[in-house]
Amino acid sequence: MCKKPYYITTPIYYPSTKLHIGNTYTTVAADAIARFKRLTGYEVMFLTGSDEHGQKIQRIAEEKGIKPIEHVDEIVAGIKDLWKLMNVNYDKFIRTTDYYHVEAVQKIFKKLYDQGDIYKSSYEGLYCTPCESFWTESQLVDGKCPDCGRPVETSYEEAYFFKMSKYADRLIKYIEDHPDFIQPESRKNEMLNNFLRPGLQDLCVSRTSFDWGVPVTFDEKHVVYVWIDALSNYITALGYGSGNEELMDKFWPADVHLIGKDILRFHTIYWPIMLMALDLPLPKKIFGHGWLLVDGGKMSKSKGNVVDPVTLVENFGVDAVRYYLLREIPFGADGLFNNEVFIKKINSDLCNDLGNLLSRTVAMVEKYFDGVIPAPTVKEDIDDELINLALEAPKKVEKAVDELNLPKALEIIFELIGRANKYIDETTPWILAKDEEKKERLGTVLYNLAEALRFASVLISPFLPGTSEKINEQLGITAIDFESLEGFDGTAPGTKVNKGESLFPRIDVDKKLEELEALRAEQMKAIKAKEEEEKEKEMKPLKEEITIDDFSKIDLRVVKVIDCEPIKKANKLLKLKVDLNGEERQVVSGIAKHYKPEDLIGKYVVLVANLKPVKLRGELSQGMILAASTDDDSILTLVDPGKLPTGSEVR
Repeated sequence: MCKKPYYITTPIYYPSTKLHIGNTYTTVAADAIARFKRLTGYEVMFLTGSDEHGQKIQRIAEEKGIKPIEHVDEIVAGIKDLWKLMNVNYDKFIRTTDYYHVEAVQKIFKKLYDQGDIYKSSYEGLYCTPCESFWTESQLVDGKCPDCGRPVETSYEEAYFFKMSKYADRLIKYIEDHPDFIQPESRKNEMLNNFLRPGLQDLCVSRTSFDWGVPVTFDEKHVVYVWIDALSNYITALGYGSGNEELMDKFWPADVHLIGKDILRFHTIYWPIMLMALDLPLPKKIFGHGWLLVDGGKMSKSKGNVVDPVTLVENFGVDAVRYYLLREIPFGADGLFNNEVFIKKINSDLCNDLGNLLSRTVAMVEKYFDGVIPAPTVKEDIDDELINLALEAPKKVEKAVDELNLPKALEIIFELIGRANKYIDETTPWILAKDEEKKERLGTVLYNLAEALRFASVLISPFLPGTSEKINEQLGITAIDFESLEGFDGTAPGTKVNKGESLFPRIDVDKKLEELEALRAEQMKAIKAKEEEEKEKEMKPLKEEITIDDFSKIDLRVVKVIDCEPIKKANKLLKLKVDLNGEERQVVSGIAKHYKPEDLIGKYVVLVANLKPVKLRGELSQGMILAASTDDDSILTLVDPGKLPTGSEVR
């Protein structure tokens, strides 16, 4: 029987910085959906990748003294390593530097140009390099990019533009006629009311100020700008424009683009209009999930609240991280990450509920039946609630996943796990074991527990694949089969159990929080040290050139400090008396933050001796002391001439 195709995508990530837990959520969520669809019999194409062109990438590479492709190769390797660590099982990873993608993008650009949807003009406006976005003055927030809060720069260049306005009315009608196209509902209303209905401007789709991009074939001083380049990946990955469009015919239109709400505008306006212009069907659904917030705000390196998924996995295991992401981020809304809540959730749900259920069940089968799962022979009414809950769970979970409501799917599974734990308390197997006549009833109870765990293992496998495998090992389950959940009889009596390690050992909350805080402090220290190092590398532009005659006008002399004291109500200033070959001078210098008066007495320094005297804070200053400093004056060092005779000329 031919399997029904299912195509799910994540955004392709921009390889400029290390991915944090918020980025990780999108791909883990897509992975869980893709795994569930495979489990239920679909032929799945799960696409992710990296967006590798643009001015920011080129600038970073130039600063490092390497080629842009060398920079992105290094970052992409790290992205792939992260997905491997997070047990993400994608079907294809596309890079926008892949030759087939580059060729297809060039064909797309040429097709849109030939049919009159792209035209040449010029652009003058405000540009945010990190976001690759143009803005108007009115769109800025406090004069900065409204998306990332960074400074913008004025940009003027020749460019090609895409006639977005031509398709705006058609897109509005499509969205109104297809209420599930943009989800959740609030995101749809935002796009319609804030962007589409007020009117669309034509979109800049090429650049000439940098060359790290897909060249425009008919005008090679231009490179294709990010939106046509990056967004096209969803179809170029399927062979669009390659001459072999077998995958395109099978999987397009996509069933769902799963994205963060911050890139919703590009996916729900730019991308659909591009597809309309190419005469291609639109994706069935674009789902813009919320952000994962830390301490009530977006993650920011400068705030020190960036959560590293690698650190979490090293401390808690991959499935604990996957569980929190998939269970705790509300359906379509922002979620909150908090270390204490995260650890307590592991202890309550994964350790107490799931882990203990498996441990107790296997231990009782070993103790009372020599490790062999017995046959169910004596059924009682009390069994019905557990059995019915298990039989109803698969369809409920499938419905929740189809709605992309992953927290609800996990809630249903853990409702079954919780009911199984309650079933142990209700049936009291340890009491049944004391009566030989009730051994068959005891066997039925333990069979029901093993079977409930099998249901849980099958249903949880897309979300926590590693945990499912461990459950299967301990219960002797040899196959994960969704169809087997149609009956509460999939566990074969006589199966040998294998007691293993605890699925999720209990965590000492206070101790682990202290460890994480110490680790965070170390990471912040390293970040600040790196920032300081980068600052030291930076140099102000050289001043206007002077001639040797100009320089010869400056008279630099060695002087000795004979007295020094602070100036009242002037925190930065010291008043120095210096000896210039028998002549005493007074100099005011802004070095109080770096030198104590008593440390300067007797020190030899360099004086600009022919500087016109001035008064500073009412004190006469007859020259200037030479010092080297950082831009922010955080480091300042006086120039040391050694103990040359006072009055010696410095050349």
